[in-house]
Amino acid sequence: MYQIDPATNRIHRVAQMKFADLGFTERGHLQEWLANQPDALGEELLIVQKEFAGFEDTRERLDLLALDKDGALVVIENKLDDSGRDVVWQSLKYASYCSTLSKTAIADIFQQYLDKSGIDARAEEKICEFLGQEDFAEVMLNHGNDQRLILVAAQFRKEVTSTVLWLLKHDVRLQCFKATPFKQGNFLFLQLEQVIPLAEAEELMIGISEKEKEEHKAERGQAKRFPLRTEFWHRALEALEQAGIDLYSNVSPGKDHWLNSGSGLSGVHYTMVFSKDEVRVEFVLSRSAKEQNKTLFDTLYQRCAALEQRFGEPLEWRRLDEKKASIILARKLFDGYNKDNWADMIKWLVERVQRMEETFEPEIALLRGKLNGGE
Repeated sequence: MYQIDPATNRIHRVAQMKFADLGFTERGHLQEWLANQPDALGEELLIVQKEFAGFEDTRERLDLLALDKDGALVVIENKLDDSGRDVVWQSLKYASYCSTLSKTAIADIFQQYLDKSGIDARAEEKICEFLGQEDFAEVMLNHGNDQRLILVAAQFRKEVTSTVLWLLKHDVRLQCFKATPFKQGNFLFLQLEQVIPLAEAEELMIGISEKEKEEHKAERGQAKRFPLRTEFWHRALEALEQAGIDLYSNVSPGKDHWLNSGSGLSGVHYTMVFSKDEVRVEFVLSRSAKEQNKTLFDTLYQRCAALEQRFGEPLEWRRLDEKKASIILARKLFDGYNKDNWADMIKWLVERVQRMEETFEPEIALLRGKLNGGE
C-alpha cells in the first residue's frame, strides 16, 4: 500500500505490520471489526451470532455466523498472522454442524445475539428486512447444502490454499480473505483482499448450476402470498391507468410486496407497498452513496412544512441514519389480505401516488443541483 502525495507527485510506501506487533487479538479485535462491519468482506451480510457454541456433544465454537442475501448461512473463521494448518477442517466441521439448523433455530440464535448486544429488535423482523421479505413465513433460510465458508487471515499456508482450491472444484462455497494491517504515523489501516477465488472469477468457481438456481427460485415462488400480490398489483395498475396516472405505465405487476417507478433522477424513485397490515406510498432516496441520500433528505426536510401542505396531509420522514436509504412516506392501515378491502386500498393508493408525484416531481431539479454542488 502506498500513500499518494499530490504536492510532490510521488507515492510513499505505508508500513505493513503484523497484528501481534500492534497488540491486536483475534477475538477482541479482528472478530469485533467484522461483526460490526461485515460488508468489509465485499457483500451485505447479517451477523446472527458470534462465538456460537450451540452444537450438541461438542464444546467447539465458531467465530461468526451470518446470513447472506440468499438466506444461506455463512461461517466466518478468523485467524491473525497465520491461518494455521487446521482452519479448513475446522470450518468444514462448523458448516456440517450448521447444516441442520432450521429457520426457527436460526431466528432464535439471532434473537439471543440481539438481546445480548442490547439491541431492542425482533430477530424475525430484522431477517425479513435484510432479505427484502414481508413475512417470515415466506423466508427460506439455510436451504439444502447452501452453507458457505469465509476464512480470514493475514497469511494462508500452502496446505490450506491447496485444500481450498480442491474444495472449490467440488462445489464447496468457500472464500479466503487476506487481512493486512498498515501503519502510517499515528494512523492504522486494515486491508481486506479476497485472494481465493479471485473476485472476477468467483461466479465461475462457486459451482452452483443454473438448474439449482431456478429450482431455488421456484420453491420460493410457491409461497401462497405471491399470487395474491400479483393479483393486487394487476388491479392497482389498472386503476392508475383508468385515472390517467402514467407514473407506473411501464411497470408490470409482480410477486413482491412493492412496486417501484423512477423519478428521473438515478437512485431516487417512487414506491407503492402492499402488505397484510397496510398500504404505503414512498419517495425513496436510495443512491449508491449513503451520504448523498442523507444530504438529499436533509434538503427536503428543511421544507417539510411546505411539502406536506402540497401533499395535503402529514408525511413520515425517515432519515434512517443506520441505513443507506432514506424514505418519505404516507401509509394507511388495512387488513390487506382481505380482498373485500382492496377497492378502498387501491383508491387510497391511486390518490396518494398522484399527490406524491405532484409533491416531489418539482423538487427533482433541486436535488439534481444539490448533487452537482449547487445550492
